[in-house]
Amino acid sequence: MKSISLKKFLVFMLFSFETLSAQQFIPLWPDGAMPNSKGLLLEDKIVNERIVTVGTPGIHAFFPASAENRRCAVLICPGGGYERIAYIGSGLQLAKWFNSIGITAFVLNYRLPTSPDLEEKEKGALQDAQRAMKLIRANAKNWNIDSSKIGVQGTSAGGHLAAMLGTMTKDLSAIHDSLDKISCRPDFMLLLSPVISMGEFAHQGSRKNLLGEQPTSEMIHAYSAELQVSASTPSTFIVHAFNDKAVSPKNSFLFYEALLNKKITSSLHIFPQGAHAILLHHNPGSVEQWTSLCSAWLDEMGFTTDIKK
Repeated sequence: MKSISLKKFLVFMLFSFETLSAQQFIPLWPDGAMPNSKGLLLEDKIVNERIVTVGTPGIHAFFPASAENRRCAVLICPGGGYERIAYIGSGLQLAKWFNSIGITAFVLNYRLPTSPDLEEKEKGALQDAQRAMKLIRANAKNWNIDSSKIGVQGTSAGGHLAAMLGTMTKDLSAIHDSLDKISCRPDFMLLLSPVISMGEFAHQGSRKNLLGEQPTSEMIHAYSAELQVSASTPSTFIVHAFNDKAVSPKNSFLFYEALLNKKITSSLHIFPQGAHAILLHHNPGSVEQWTSLCSAWLDEMGFTTDIKK
């Protein structure tokens, strides 16, 4: 297998995506302050265009042209079954699309539960996502973002991470610094082919990697996002394919039903085709319209209506 360092890969991607030339990498944790760590010094590593080891959790920032900035932002959680991070298809390319509609995008480089450095493997990714949301909100003014219009997007297992970020009421990321006072709750969620449940309809690979071979019923309940929906869960836009053989579309139905029961205005789209991890472009049939529907939903919900220089 071909392995390269994350830093070299990102330098390559920086020159490959001309419109993303404003990219910055921002580490999430101060030196020596990363929670849930054994203190191992790991190097970031990529194998076959997938991140397989994360030594430095952080966000890669992509800013739209100032004249097109809608002061809305999204934290992108790429998928990969909690075993790897599919950084291109469900990360960089989505960031490029969000920039094209005036949204600032941040691609999350999160710790995988397979990391030998984690003390509690099920918490690492969520801690990184919570910290990333706080970091974005704390810098909203500097980045010309409305702090009340910061959402999260996730694909596949990244959809599970995004859904947990939107439903988790406990702050797992507090390290006794200035960001402890900042909310880690997203203002909206965009879920694409999401893993949601750790129960009957769970994606087995994601559940095994996140919770282990034989998770307790308490762990299954705690990490089934549909069971964590509350009145404070943000509005959600969900896309899934009927013919998804990897992650059952029942995951999306369960989450939407939970949102509906809590009277949280949301939108669910189940398309006939598209299979798993629906692409940004070149999809079969009507699922090709998902980006237009998503953009329209963001406008309808009031997250991208104003352009302010």
